[in-house]
Amino acid sequence: MGYATQQLVTDILAQALTSATSSVVNGNAVSLNSIGSVTNPNAISSDTINQYITWADEEVDGVLSEMYAVPLCEKADLEMRLIFDVNEYNSDIELTKALNLVPGDVLVFIDASQEERHTVETVVNNTTVELSSTLVGMYDASETRVLRVKYPAPIALISARLAAANIYDKYFSAEVSPNQSEYGKHLRAMARRDFNNILNGRTVLHGQRRIGHRFFNPNLRDRYRLPGADSDGSRDIGETS
Repeated sequence: MGYATQQLVTDILAQALTSATSSVVNGNAVSLNSIGSVTNPNAISSDTINQYITWADEEVDGVLSEMYAVPLCEKADLEMRLIFDVNEYNSDIELTKALNLVPGDVLVFIDASQEERHTVETVVNNTTVELSSTLVGMYDASETRVLRVKYPAPIALISARLAAANIYDKYFSAEVSPNQSEYGKHLRAMARRDFNNILNGRTVLHGQRRIGHRFFNPNLRDRYRLPGADSDGSRDIGETS
């Protein structure tokens, strides 16, 4: 699984690549400023999105490899409990902290003998969620832990924005609408901003193994950043292509 999910990339893609696609009138390019919600499979497939996520993840690892051990690791950031048993009589997933979840979140169900990983499809109400796949095992509410796992912020957003920007390069490089190129540039600018915040220690990737100097433990520093090349000691990776 990549740093970003297909759903996150889809949420970032403007409507020209989603099921909310506006009509193209007389060959004029559609506006890419409106956000869609479901990828148009005729425009871009799930396999294609996964490939672009993989390429974006490689870029993330390349930039951050001076500071952190890559690939980065998922960490549990929220623990919940089942309200009711999940068995042959009940397949509903009711959780103690369902309101803290959003579609696309990854949940791990764990008891003494089994472990399953599933993605949240829908948050139905303040206790109930629907999963994108069905639980295989049966789970006793009193013995089951449910963990939300994710990469530290803003890694998923960086990967998703880079993937979406690269998708625009492929599918709209021949178009003349300035909205298309400007939106891709905007996504890259946000990814670059987040990269620079990490490189300069303004954002710390908690739970990740830091890479330090030979006689220095980087985990003991209050603020962890790379030595800067700029006059003020900061680092800037510059524009990404």
